[in-house]
Amino acid sequence: MNEYAPLRLHVPEPTGRPGCQTDFSYLRLNDAGQVRKPPIDVEPADTADLSSSLIRVLDGEGNALGPWAADIDPQVLRQGMRAMLKTRIFDSRMVVAQRQKKMSFYMQSLGEEAIGTAQALALNRTDMCFPTYRQQSILMARDVSLVEMICQLLSNERDPLKGRQLPIMYSVREAGFFTISGNLATQFVQAVGWAMASAIKGDTKIASAWIGDGATAESDFHTALTFAHVYRAPVILNVVNNQWAISTFQAIAGGESTTFAGRGVGCGIASLRVDGNDFLAVYAASRWATERARRGLGPTLIEWVTYRAGPHSTSDDPSKYRPADEWRHFPLGDPIARLKQHLVTLGQWSEQEHQAVTAELEAEVIAAQKAAEQFGTLSNGLIPSAASMFEDVYKEMPDHLRRQRQELGI
Repeated sequence: MNEYAPLRLHVPEPTGRPGCQTDFSYLRLNDAGQVRKPPIDVEPADTADLSSSLIRVLDGEGNALGPWAADIDPQVLRQGMRAMLKTRIFDSRMVVAQRQKKMSFYMQSLGEEAIGTAQALALNRTDMCFPTYRQQSILMARDVSLVEMICQLLSNERDPLKGRQLPIMYSVREAGFFTISGNLATQFVQAVGWAMASAIKGDTKIASAWIGDGATAESDFHTALTFAHVYRAPVILNVVNNQWAISTFQAIAGGESTTFAGRGVGCGIASLRVDGNDFLAVYAASRWATERARRGLGPTLIEWVTYRAGPHSTSDDPSKYRPADEWRHFPLGDPIARLKQHLVTLGQWSEQEHQAVTAELEAEVIAAQKAAEQFGTLSNGLIPSAASMFEDVYKEMPDHLRRQRQELGI
């Protein structure tokens, strides 16, 4: 007789589906202030406990606790609040514009605003970010023109990318924002290569790369970790674990019995797992990783635990695969509400100021949208000339492209 039962594969399943409230105990949370802060020059292997615990600073009453609660200039906190509010307002209006058929597509960062904002404020503007399609808060924190951003979304005559990129795939070199790629995980290898080049040149600039939890299943993720470890590239490797890769739960990419940060330790990279909805924790961890990279101590991998509160994109209906009210039950809360509570506790913010700033930023976004729409929207045909497809490919246009352009009569 065969003593073995038939073999079976394990297929991870989320703890909540439509009509069934999610059990978030899988997140493995820690109380605020509980996780230690190691020295900058810590050995990667000695961060194993930090890759499985969760670094948090803000408690439920808005108090900053523990070793990661470094003194932060209140102006930085206020700047962060404004950038997060602007991001949320911008996202909301652009989703409406997409529904009005003014653009083809949009992806919002609802619930994730603290991650890009706080890290952008921790970096220098000359450092290069290699983002995915949900880090528009970096651009907000760096005060990039809203009109230019919206023109890119509308693919109109003023689109700085001349209609060659999908909406939300910005490219702003002067703001340290590398061209977004729609292919998953390419950002990691690009950032590591850029960081290696910076070190080869003897520069002091570092790189910051961003991918989602689902993209860690791509081979580029593992290749980037190998190069970053071997050459001690001055790079921060950000994994945004927002629980869902389109409609696939994060456990499918390997986040069930281990953490994404744990993969960094296994590759010889200092790794942290951080509450991504805690602005102070994000800022502190980003400053730690930035200092480590700039001092030539090597890369840091950071897993940001957060939640994608909205659909994956305007083409997605998340009610088909998760509870409709799941975000309301997410134990890490709303990053804007949490920072607001902390600022109020410090006496640096009030409900009146919050309302006033919100109104001010709404007016700014509305004005920028009106200005951008004067150069065209998807529905009115004011788009870059077809002739532009032949430009910017070669330094000097070769004869065969000249002939093709002439054949088109443009």
